[in-house]
Order: sequence, then C-alpha cells, then structure tokens
Amino acid sequence: MSNHSFVHIEISAVNTQAAAQFYAALFGWQMNADAMPGMDYVTFEAKPGPGGGITPIDGQMYKAGDIVPYVSTDDIDATLATVAKLGGKTLLPKSEIPHVGWFAFFADPSGNRIGLFTSL
Repeated sequence: MSNHSFVHIEISAVNTQAAAQFYAALFGWQMNADAMPGMDYVTFEAKPGPGGGITPIDGQMYKAGDIVPYVSTDDIDATLATVAKLGGKTLLPKSEIPHVGWFAFFADPSGNRIGLFTSL
C-alpha cells in the first residue's frame, strides 16, 4: 500500500541542460540526461529526499515557474476519482511512462497541479 509520499519533483526550464548544470553546481545533485531517451528531460537525484526531473518549458503543459510535485499512489484511477469527489479535477488521465510506470496530473480545488505516480 502506498504511503502517499512525495516521490518526484519536476522543475521547468528554458534550457534543461543549463538548468541541470546550475542545480548540479548549486546543490551537488547527480544529473542524468540519458534517463529518458529521445526526450529533452534530465533526471536528478537529490539525496536523501526525492529526486526529480528538469522538463522544458513548452507554454502548454509546463510554463515558466512551474514546479510539480508527484505523490505515490497504488491506484491512480481510484485517486483521481477521489480527487473529483473532493472538488478537484483531472488534468491528465493515467498515462504510461514506458519501462517506468504510470503518471497523471490533477488540480486541487485551488488550482494547484499535482502529479500522481505508480511504478511498475
């Protein structure tokens, strides 16, 4: 059973490689630009806390200043149903991350975007 902890944080950036260099130099985070082949996405490890990713600003899904926390869940669909019952809304339904797991986005009643994640 999931403990609903934060498991991943995404930071938006104009240039993911430059942002990765910045955070590596600033905090000593370990960066991996090859974690998601074919994508302009850099993952990072921020031990001992959750790691995350640096994603490009696209003006649609990711805007300047976006920082998206992801919460673990064993059942994304059930969690999204509960979100709706509590006054939130699904922004992106359950979607596959090949060879990794699944994710989704919802907005809480205040409009904050939160990611959900279930691993393989």
